[in-house]
Amino acid sequence: MEQHHPWRIVQLTDSHLYKDPDSRLMGMNTAQSFAAVVDLVRLERPQIDAILGTGDITQDASIEAYDRFRQSALALCPNMVWIPGNHDEAALMQRLPFPTDHNQRLLDNDFWRIVLLDSSILKTVHGKLSKDELTFLDDALASAGDRFVMIAMHHNPIPSGSVWLDNHSLQNTDDFHAVIDRYPKVKVILWGHIHQQVDKNIQGRRYLATPSTCVQFAPHQVDFKADDAPPGYRWLDLYPDGHIETAVSRVNVKLDVDLKSGGY
Repeated sequence: MEQHHPWRIVQLTDSHLYKDPDSRLMGMNTAQSFAAVVDLVRLERPQIDAILGTGDITQDASIEAYDRFRQSALALCPNMVWIPGNHDEAALMQRLPFPTDHNQRLLDNDFWRIVLLDSSILKTVHGKLSKDELTFLDDALASAGDRFVMIAMHHNPIPSGSVWLDNHSLQNTDDFHAVIDRYPKVKVILWGHIHQQVDKNIQGRRYLATPSTCVQFAPHQVDFKADDAPPGYRWLDLYPDGHIETAVSRVNVKLDVDLKSGGY
């Protein structure tokens, strides 16, 4: 019987890189923390089929910061795509002067389709899927054939459990779920934004959030609070029969963070 290997995916999210690699976010050097996570990925995941950058690639929307992310990611795997977060500029990302286009919205293999959505609104913290984006999603699911589907976006489509974060979540979650509820092949919803780990099974779907490659947010808070948990990434193995294996891995190094900061 023919054996099929899983589709090996790595998610890097919320790197918040700056033009100046010495810049810090809440006391943490985001270039240093990102490099530490990339080194961990290189150690743990020698075979990667695709890297997903799920938003807040940069803190300052600088070309230099985008380039730092892409060069590090491409050193791990030549297939890297990204989507904007609330600190990015979606239009700028579409016209970055790089030799490779990282803005592809659909990734396919024989058994799976990955759909990447833009939930960002320029200079706005919360997210929303526009009418055009919902139409794109519907079309992408309708044309997936027999493939299983994973959807990736930046903003959380289910409550995070923190009041302040849920004020900045995806605002039209009902519209999103109205589309995906028509397609039982949707198996995984993946996002960043909340700088913490989530893994829930809801109505036969896996809902997954992933730690930032820099500062973490403490879970279950009313107001903003940083966490001293280390940066990390998520790996996902997508199997031909529709099941997945996934876990979060975090660096084992001490990185400075200002736990008394009131925001970022």
